[in-house]
Amino acid sequence: MTLHRKGLVLDFGGVLTTPLLPAALAFEQRAGLAKGTLLTGLYLDGETVRRTEELERGARTQTQWNEGAAERLGIPPDNLMGRIFADLRPQPSMIAAAAAARRAGVKVGILSNSVGLSPWNLYDGYDLETLYDAVVLSEVHGTRKPEPEIFRIVLDELGLTAGECVFVDDTEQHLRPAAELGFATVHAVDPAKTVAALEGLLGLPLTDDDPDEHPRRVTPSRRQS
Repeated sequence: MTLHRKGLVLDFGGVLTTPLLPAALAFEQRAGLAKGTLLTGLYLDGETVRRTEELERGARTQTQWNEGAAERLGIPPDNLMGRIFADLRPQPSMIAAAAAARRAGVKVGILSNSVGLSPWNLYDGYDLETLYDAVVLSEVHGTRKPEPEIFRIVLDELGLTAGECVFVDDTEQHLRPAAELGFATVHAVDPAKTVAALEGLLGLPLTDDDPDEHPRRVTPSRRQS
């Protein structure tokens, strides 16, 4: 007999939102940066990576991160994080699947490496505290994925064991430590495939959409570069 999982832990950016990389590359083009500048400056530069990890732990503010990243890229710092990810939008099929799972009795939590809440709040408009059973943001706890401790925190908040849960993340390196703790894991690359995998692991249909469960994301009135 197949034993279905009864808890679902979801990454936020790139799982409940559209992918991060296309949004960042669109900003690169809007800002008039040479192709590859953003990836090199933010994701391959050791100092910027260190600052990002500090940001995720709550040891650096978003404003401080903006200033350091802007200096590295040679652009203005004002609300830089928000400008980079201005094109992010909700991922409706994943939000609907999470809501369907919760209506069926599955406990659903959010586990996110946060990037500060001011001046730009990645989570604004998603009603996380209302629509999910646990919300664990890295900056609040001083630990970040892929460190095992943050997975234990979300399990404690859900009141479940890792062996009872599925973990979904778009960053592959975050899946291994979760699997080692006992989570079933799903690499979120394509929303339809992710939902199908979750239906198998949870033993539930997750495509019966309830529009009342959808948060309304505020769309920026204009972009800045």
